[in-house]
Amino acid sequence: MDIKVASRIERLPPYVLGRLKQMIYDRRKAGADVIDMNMGNPTDAPPDPVVDKIREAVLDPRNSRYSVSAGVYNLRRDMALKYERKFGVELDPATEVIATIGSKEGFSHMCLALLGPGDTAVVADPAFQIHTYAVILAGASTVSVPLGNDDAFLDRIDHVLDTLTPQPKCIILCYPHNPTAITVEPAFFNRVVEIACKHQVMVMHDFAYGETCFDGYKAPSYLAAPGSKEFGVEFTTLSKPYNMAGWRIGFCCGNAEMIKALATVKGYYDYGIFQAVQIAAIIAMREGDAHIEKQAVKYAARRDVLVAGLRKLGWEVESPRASMFVWARVAPKHLEPYNGSVNDFCLAMVEQADVALTPGAAFGPRGEGYVRMALVENEQRIRQALRQLGKALHLPATAVG
Repeated sequence: MDIKVASRIERLPPYVLGRLKQMIYDRRKAGADVIDMNMGNPTDAPPDPVVDKIREAVLDPRNSRYSVSAGVYNLRRDMALKYERKFGVELDPATEVIATIGSKEGFSHMCLALLGPGDTAVVADPAFQIHTYAVILAGASTVSVPLGNDDAFLDRIDHVLDTLTPQPKCIILCYPHNPTAITVEPAFFNRVVEIACKHQVMVMHDFAYGETCFDGYKAPSYLAAPGSKEFGVEFTTLSKPYNMAGWRIGFCCGNAEMIKALATVKGYYDYGIFQAVQIAAIIAMREGDAHIEKQAVKYAARRDVLVAGLRKLGWEVESPRASMFVWARVAPKHLEPYNGSVNDFCLAMVEQADVALTPGAAFGPRGEGYVRMALVENEQRIRQALRQLGKALHLPATAVG
């Protein structure tokens, strides 16, 4: 039988990251020790009290039953308390907070709830793939705007909303940014709210890296901007700050009507997160602040080693103030053997250096020439990765260190 997939599937581009993952798997299967800096997949342990709590909760047979798709009330209440404690934001746990199966699921289903054929969303370039392709999977389209973190970037969005017909329905943002790690100050979101009010458009902000900050920087929440809840929502996750990526628990907070729409979709699609995970997540939010600070110190130390090493390779890189990524421009001479393609370069580095990097072009045309590297390996492994890259690029050992 000739299977015909839906048009939304045909609109998706070839998934270069899927090919990269397959190459990593094949190399490891062949016995190679691939240093994988491709994915923001934490390798450090969750907080001990969280692990202890889930052990206890798993033994209670009541927690093996179906839960509720929106998340148990106590979980949503503790997320609301956390927002008030950390960002000075008041949220109603019943109507302005919903638990999601990681922020990626929540964002995707929110797109399904709000967007459809004929709708458009404004997305930065480069952008985390789901910020573009969740819109496409919902049947809508995106309008790309060159990424920034300043008034010039917001002016570009304002101009698109002024001139495009039909007007885009929402603005999609992400700060600290994935993949580039650029950050913003609180005034940025004040202006976002002004633009949303002017054009009466929705805002979806991915705040997955909001608690992974360095050097005294504190990432602002979109929801801390006056009037923000009237126009938008913010997605957070426990994956990064608490090293709970595989536990798949996140949140969407903000505008009650948007939350209600997401809850409607989730009510059809899932029965909620494993309740033992939800109970353990409550402990994470109550007792995990010190863990977040210690983890950020680890990431900052890894960042310093990686940034220094990449500069020795001759790559352009800024030291990020937040997130678990470093965004670096590969030296053009290192791309020459691959016809300037960063995709081909990254595939080659898996084979030649046993180091996995994410090609920036996977995040949009403006990512060409760049790579994203995750701070998931310890400092010794990062140094080893740098040495292996240097060797594959035929650089003197003294040039890498």
